[in-house]
Formats: sequence, C-alpha cells, structure tokens
Amino acid sequence: MTTLSAGVSRVAHRARVAILAAAVALTGCGTTDAADPLIPGQFGRVRFVNLITDATRVPVNAILEGVPFGVNMAYGGTTPSTLPSPANAIYSPILTGARTMVLKRTADTATTVATIPLQIANATDYTVYATGGATVAPFITTDTNTTPAAGQVRVRVVHLAPSAPNVDVFVTAVGADLSTATPALSNVPLRASAYLAVAAGTYQVRVVPAGTAPASRAANVAINLASVVLPAGAARTIIAADNATGGAPFRFITLTDR
Repeated sequence: MTTLSAGVSRVAHRARVAILAAAVALTGCGTTDAADPLIPGQFGRVRFVNLITDATRVPVNAILEGVPFGVNMAYGGTTPSTLPSPANAIYSPILTGARTMVLKRTADTATTVATIPLQIANATDYTVYATGGATVAPFITTDTNTTPAAGQVRVRVVHLAPSAPNVDVFVTAVGADLSTATPALSNVPLRASAYLAVAAGTYQVRVVPAGTAPASRAANVAINLASVVLPAGAARTIIAADNATGGAPFRFITLTDR
C-alpha cells in the first residue's frame, strides 16, 4: 500500500503539470485555486462519480488522459476530491478537446471496466457518472457553477436510480406535511438533471413515485434526506441513486459543487 500511495502522489503531481492543472483558478466557478503558469491553453473542469453496482467490477481506478484520477473508488466515491493534496479540488482542470477517461478494476488493473470519451469545452464544468451493473454506461452533465443570487443556493437533483420510476422531488422545511406540499420537480425521468434556486436554510429533501396522491406521499417516500444545510452562495448536487448493489433501498448522495 505504501508503494501505491507514493505512486499516486507522483503521478498526481505529473498530472497537475501536464494536463490536470489542479491549482488553476477558473473565473466565475466555485473553487479558488492559485494560477499555474506551467499549463498553457484553454481548459474545462472534470469531476467523476462512481455509481457502478456490480460487485465484481468495483472498486475502480479512474484514469484520465493516461494518469490516475482516482484510486480504489467504491460505490458513491468521487474524484478529484479524494486525490492527494494539492490535486484534491472539487474539479480538476483539463485541456479542451477530445479526452478519454478509463476505468480499471482496482483488484485487477488489467481489467477495463469502461472507457468514457469526453469532449471538453473552454471554461465549462462537467460531472462524469459511471452507472449500471454488468453493463456500465456513462452519464455526463454540464454543470452551472456561477455565483447564485444573493441569499440563494443552487441545488441540482440528478435521477440516477435505474430501479426507480419517474419521481416527484420535494424540497421542504424539515418535517413539512407532504400532503400539502408542492413538488419542486415533477415527473423526473431516469438520467435527468435539473437545477433549482432556493433561499439559504435547512431543508428536507424527499422523493416519491411520480403522481403519488397527496394523501399517500408520506407512506411512499422512496428516498429521504432528513436535514441538509444549504448556505448562501453555495451549490449542491443531490443524486438519487440505487444502493451499492442495485435496487432499493434507494439513497441520496450529496456533492459540493462550489
């Protein structure tokens, strides 16, 4: 394990110098890293989330443009936030153009779990999700990370629970009565991503099958985030996901975007 950690640290440094300028500031986005003059050209930023439910394929190593981007990532793991410092920002900058992310099985790095092509545009943030079980499919979102309006929080809900139907999403005060609540998002299909703007505060987020009758909502909550603090000026992604081996019980995974 010591050799692996040392190797990751060396390659993480090489990646920062060559492609993944983890210390570059991107104007208008959520991280505040120092500029690195060694990285020429235009760049976007990338984050990866592992949602692979096949136990024979996880954990995985993520390799971006030939260098390690994440190591030993279990279900729900994200990167670059788990990389060694200083490469552990929310996103990693990467030069624009056609790029490739490769996922390898950690226990047998000769096994390729998935190959994910990326097209990176300048000054644009992306989240790459690896989803599925025996068959792994990518889902890539373009992320909005500009500063929210004063006193507001940007919240994105991403439906990536293949075992769940279309859903209604409620973002309410903690303990609010669902029978009288209005869905923040209605009839959200699988592999959909939608943004909300809400006032800063503490909220409860609940998901029910789309179209559930108001009186039956409380008894049919499929996922419940009982309390989440959303500070002013922040942005969060809330993923509705299967459990680690697929299917119910479903879960939320919350990511910090800025």
